[in-house]
Amino acid sequence: MLLNQQELENKEQWTEAGIRVPTFDRGAVKRQTETAPTWLHLGPGNIFRAFPAMLMQKLLDTNQVDTGIVVAEGYDYEIVDIMKQQNDNLSLLVTLKTDGNIEKTVVGSIMESLKIDRESKEDYQRLVAIFENKTLQMVSFTITEKGYSLTDSRGNYGQQIVEDFTNGPEVAESYIGKVAALLHCRFLAEQLPIAFVSMDNMSHNGDILKSAIHTFASKWEENGLVTPEFVAYVNDPEKVSFPWSMIDKITPRPDETVAQMLRKDGFEEVDYKITPECWLWFTLFI
Repeated sequence: MLLNQQELENKEQWTEAGIRVPTFDRGAVKRQTETAPTWLHLGPGNIFRAFPAMLMQKLLDTNQVDTGIVVAEGYDYEIVDIMKQQNDNLSLLVTLKTDGNIEKTVVGSIMESLKIDRESKEDYQRLVAIFENKTLQMVSFTITEKGYSLTDSRGNYGQQIVEDFTNGPEVAESYIGKVAALLHCRFLAEQLPIAFVSMDNMSHNGDILKSAIHTFASKWEENGLVTPEFVAYVNDPEKVSFPWSMIDKITPRPDETVAQMLRKDGFEEVDYKITPECWLWFTLFI
C-alpha cells in the first residue's frame, strides 16, 4: 500500500487497514479548483495538513464546497517536490485520541502544490494566474513567526529585503517580497479583493502580516516602482483584509511506534523525511 492517487482507488485495502479515505470525487474537485480556485495556502507543513486541510476535507465530503486547496511554498521547495511527485498531494493524518484509540485518515483536500520560485516558471506563472482570478477569496499563511520578519535583531533590513525594495515586484526574491509582488498582480487585475489570513501562533498576527506587506508597498512606491494606488489598495480593508486568526495546536514529529503500526497495516516505504531547510521542518509518511 502506497500513498498516491492510484492506490487510493482501491478502497477495500484502506478499509481493511482501518484508514478513512476521502469520499468526494477528487478528480472533479481538482478540475473545478484548477478553473476557479478559492483558497491558496502558503506554508504546507504538518500543522496545516493536520488541521485546516482536514477541515476542508470534511466540507468536501459533505458537499458544502466544490473546490479544494492550492498550496505553495516560498522557501523549502523540497516539500512541494515530495507532495506533488511522490504523494499526489495526499497526506496521512494519524491522531491519538484521549481514550487511547488511534484514528488514521488520508487527507486529500489539497489539489495542487506550487513553488513560489521565479526559476520554476510554470509554477510561478500558475500562481500569478491564481492571484489574477476573481474567484480567489483567501490566501492563508503558516510560515512561522520568522517568516514575516524583514529585519534582524538590531532592526536593520536584511540584504535581500533591501535589494527587493530597490528592484521592485518584478524581481522580488524574499518570501514576503514575492507575496507582495503576487498581490500587486491582483491589484493590476482590477484591484480584486482578497483576505490575507495569518494562521501562525503569534499575537496580532494579521497586523504583523499587514505591516510586512505594507512596508514593501510603501518602499516600492517611494522608489517609483508602483503607483500610490497600490499602497491605497493594501490599506483598504474592503480590498485587502488582514484578520487575526490562529491555530493553537502543536503537530509533533511522528513517533517510531506510529511507523511500526503503519507497516503492520500494509504501508510500504514508511519512513521519515526531514528536509534540509530546518526553519520549517517537515515529516511525511510515504
